[in-house]
Amino acid sequence: MGDQHIVTIKDISKQLKLSISTVSRALRGGTEIRKETRELVQQLAAELDYRPNPIALSLKEKRSKVIGVIVPEIANNFCSSTIAGIEEVAYSRGYYVTIFQSHESYEREVINTQLLSARRVDGLIISVSNETNRYQHLSSLIEKEIPLVMFDRVCSEIQTHKVVVNDYAAAFNATEHLVEQGHRDIAHITIANFLSITQNRKRGYEDALKKHGIPINKSRIVHCNFNTVEMDRSIRSLFESKNRPTAIIASVERIAIRCLNVLMELKLNIPEDVAIIGFSDNPLNNILKPALSCIRQPTFEIGKKSAELLLELIEEKTTEKSFQTVELGTTMDLMESSLYKKQ
Repeated sequence: MGDQHIVTIKDISKQLKLSISTVSRALRGGTEIRKETRELVQQLAAELDYRPNPIALSLKEKRSKVIGVIVPEIANNFCSSTIAGIEEVAYSRGYYVTIFQSHESYEREVINTQLLSARRVDGLIISVSNETNRYQHLSSLIEKEIPLVMFDRVCSEIQTHKVVVNDYAAAFNATEHLVEQGHRDIAHITIANFLSITQNRKRGYEDALKKHGIPINKSRIVHCNFNTVEMDRSIRSLFESKNRPTAIIASVERIAIRCLNVLMELKLNIPEDVAIIGFSDNPLNNILKPALSCIRQPTFEIGKKSAELLLELIEEKTTEKSFQTVELGTTMDLMESSLYKKQ
């Protein structure tokens, strides 16, 4: 059996007796082509299962049709769901996605941006690492006119589109929930202090305590890195003494899971001895023992919006740019880990 013929614009042009340029403009949806002609071309293209050649398109448009994505860790449920949203928008618009992980390393993040720049990607979407508090590697991309969008962990120093959630309100509501459950000694276990999400969530936590007349105890605010041994040690330090907190707000999913493990190892009952609520997008939260109360973020929508904003930057004709920060809401799922069992 011979090789299957790949349908080209020339085939459509010959069958409809139209010029190649007319067919090309019609396939792109050009409004300068009569509606009837445009629909006729698009209908035949669908019947013949025509697929544009991405290499030819990239040469003609002087674009690679590839966008880069850098996330802390693909295995993270937040990141994997966000990537799915990015891919849905990108592929629907004829772009391909290449993904890098920083593994919470500033050095690796810098190398990733350099590699993506060398590969001439059309743009980059990034959530920075837990170590990133310098941003020259991102500024240099903008200087090279490589469009950039940031999500979740963003920085004010970089002028570009950003997609975030209302971290302040989410942490405020989670803290208030624990106060309403009777807790007055609430720990906040979080990540690097200089990150935007850390600062906003900490403000929400502190303001909720102030609202209810609870003094802020700085020793109850613990910053962790992502080394499991060190994270466990930080959590244990709060709970191995008699003067221990009665509730925890965990600012990221990995911390929330480690808290569950450490408290079980210490033979503390959840939520009777210690209640937990965490920022977590794990679909398995409700089958954990105990089920984990969580603040859920619209991860798929974050990815979609980030990709839409990046493609606007890539495809816009004007050099005048006005940037926006898109803030999405969160939902709070209250489960066994923060709700006292009724006797």
